[in-house]
Amino acid sequence: MKKRSKTTSSYSGSENNSGTSHGLYQSSVSRNSTYTERSNYTAGSVQSHRSKSRVENKSFPRSLTSCFIPRSGNTKGDDDDDDAMVEESDASFASISKKSIGSNSSVSQFRRRDSDGNISLRELPTQFSIRDIYRATANFSTANKIGQGGFGSIYKGKLRNGSLIAIKRAKKNMYDKELSAEFRSEIETLSKIEHSNLVRFLGYLEHEDERLIMIEYVNNGSLREHLDGNRGDVLEILPRLNIATDIAHAVTYLHEYADHPIIHRDIKASNILLTATLRAKVADFGFARLTPDNPDATHISTQVKGTAGYVDPEYLRTYQLTEKSDVYSFGVLLVELVTGRRPIVHGKDQSERMTTKWAIRKYKEGDVVIAMDAKLRRSPASVAAVDKMMKLADECMHPSRKSRPSMRKCAEDLWVIRRDFQQQQQQQQRKSEFSDSSNKNTTSSLKESFPGLREE
Repeated sequence: MKKRSKTTSSYSGSENNSGTSHGLYQSSVSRNSTYTERSNYTAGSVQSHRSKSRVENKSFPRSLTSCFIPRSGNTKGDDDDDDAMVEESDASFASISKKSIGSNSSVSQFRRRDSDGNISLRELPTQFSIRDIYRATANFSTANKIGQGGFGSIYKGKLRNGSLIAIKRAKKNMYDKELSAEFRSEIETLSKIEHSNLVRFLGYLEHEDERLIMIEYVNNGSLREHLDGNRGDVLEILPRLNIATDIAHAVTYLHEYADHPIIHRDIKASNILLTATLRAKVADFGFARLTPDNPDATHISTQVKGTAGYVDPEYLRTYQLTEKSDVYSFGVLLVELVTGRRPIVHGKDQSERMTTKWAIRKYKEGDVVIAMDAKLRRSPASVAAVDKMMKLADECMHPSRKSRPSMRKCAEDLWVIRRDFQQQQQQQQRKSEFSDSSNKNTTSSLKESFPGLREE
């Protein structure tokens, strides 16, 4: 696992308001801007020191380049699990400013940040107390509870100036060795990342038996909720391709562009949050691991953690964690986007219980349309896009990690799939309009020739 040079990058490309380009490819790509260096900070026991180093110029699609450029200044953006965990025992935009939080401090400090639509444009306070958090959540009222996980519960909080944030509240037995390690791991990881498709870290607070992490509030639920039909309208194929591309951008950033490469280790639909404009943000870094400093290291030897159905089987077998373990999980997620199903569906026949095996089998038999989510509209363009998505998913889930593509390659392939889908869809629309026009002209001509004719 080679150590990568970070912090200064020479990629650039124009961005739309969502931070990623969903339009068609444009061949002229500028690669002359500089990746913004983030400042040093101290947060509890977490410390990060960034160095100025260069990332080699590489050519890749514009939609991918623009994704790695941090924003600066005030930017207007978008609008405001029951998964079985697998554990074997024993185991954010604009620069992050200085934070200093003692282990028993009642004050959390975090930088004022620009909005991406979910946090108010009004300035967040630079510091607040545990009393402020209790007030914001109405003493952690169940009415403000928006999520639950192995780490604890997640609450929506409304600050006195009207800004909305999300607060992850650790379970009270946080002094349990594994849960405490998860809390520290999430803080350490979140404090090192800044990307438009990752939830933003705002700060953390430790007060007596309270362990709290403050993050960006994303108001449109999880991808899993949308696929289950519990949120919003049906996601058609283009929004699903946009979401897949956003996730691929985010994980590519973690693997190749974060100051210290990160393996997420829990990529799944319930950890993908959606904004009001269906922009995807990867969340939940409790299982994340930093890659080794040793440039010759090829993997991390660690206990297996993750979610059943998403965990890389090679990682399960060897206890060796690599970036390709995230690639495997991403392949499972692609199958979810195509089928709408969870990875393991209880109550189905044995042949269909494991969604990935069933869907890949249908794809290889040439019956990918059978595996498509019943809620998706069928058209030559959508079926062709789904077929290509399943091909990529199959590559991502290859039994050997060495044969899996990188997340960068996944992002590039998805960009091409999305472009081809849009072009084919436009061609179909033009043909349909031409056909309608021809039929009308034919009907008009017949009426002129035979005035007695009438339409049914």
